[in-house]
Amino acid sequence: MLETVHLLTPSDFPSVSRDKLTTLQVNLGLRCNQVCIHCHVNAGPKRDEMMSREVIDLVLNALGEQITALDLTGGAPEMNAEFRYLVETAVAKGVHVMDRCNLTILSEPGYEGLAQFLADNRVEVVASLPCYLEENVDAQRGNGVFERSIAGLKQLNKLGYGKPDSDLLLNLVYNPAGASLPPSQQTLEVAYKTELAERFDIHFNHLFTITNMPIQRFGSMLLSKNEFNDYMLLLKGAYKRENLPSVMCRSLLNVDWQGYLFDCDFNQMLDMPMTDSSERPLHLRDLNNISWLGRDVKVGGHCYGCTAGQGSSCGGAL
Repeated sequence: MLETVHLLTPSDFPSVSRDKLTTLQVNLGLRCNQVCIHCHVNAGPKRDEMMSREVIDLVLNALGEQITALDLTGGAPEMNAEFRYLVETAVAKGVHVMDRCNLTILSEPGYEGLAQFLADNRVEVVASLPCYLEENVDAQRGNGVFERSIAGLKQLNKLGYGKPDSDLLLNLVYNPAGASLPPSQQTLEVAYKTELAERFDIHFNHLFTITNMPIQRFGSMLLSKNEFNDYMLLLKGAYKRENLPSVMCRSLLNVDWQGYLFDCDFNQMLDMPMTDSSERPLHLRDLNNISWLGRDVKVGGHCYGCTAGQGSSCGGAL
């Protein structure tokens, strides 16, 4: 795979400092039942990096008065054998849990009861669906993914997810198919809701539009097509300073499968860990000894992806 980190650091991106920490975003491992071309973590079925029970207990110990939201990612986070233990224990502590679900995992052998488990624990589902057209989804995520994704959404709807009279949140995620910025989140959400309701009687709460990051699998594809420089010019040309106060790295802390700390998931994939004064990578064990407010975020050229146009974060447009 062609690496992009040397093209993204150092960078002229403006400095960013941390605000109050509210969310712990945890990568439970890189194993996934899909192989998507836009994947910034290079996940897939052959990856064996998975968070251990010991590290998961450190995650649980970190949750409390300050950190009130737990954002679970992967790979497919549900493929970690300790997923249910983590969710149940976090919910019992009064923490809001989000599961970044690829939808097809709901129909994988051995995961048949997963949707009911998520509903029983009031987990917010943030589901990947890069388009409402079958040919576009399958081209980006693999043959048959769209059909299985629709089946997964129907399964979630049947349990009450995404319904107006329900508190079970179902949010969808859109990624552009190529080297372009996402369209207006508000406009695209209307189109998604109309198309999915009319075609499949599927309902959801909100659509998140997320800019593709020029790292890992997507960055490598850009380099192989000689599109990397043009994409970076696109991101920099669309930079908006007013997006800076709302970037996710100001209130979110990212944790890799080994328990090391990062300012965001993208920095994790670029091996840009948070460090102490001696440049030692920080770990969950260090959490209580760190002063977060005002701490500098490690930035790079990829940060233009979060501030371009309408802005982009794990919660969609800024």
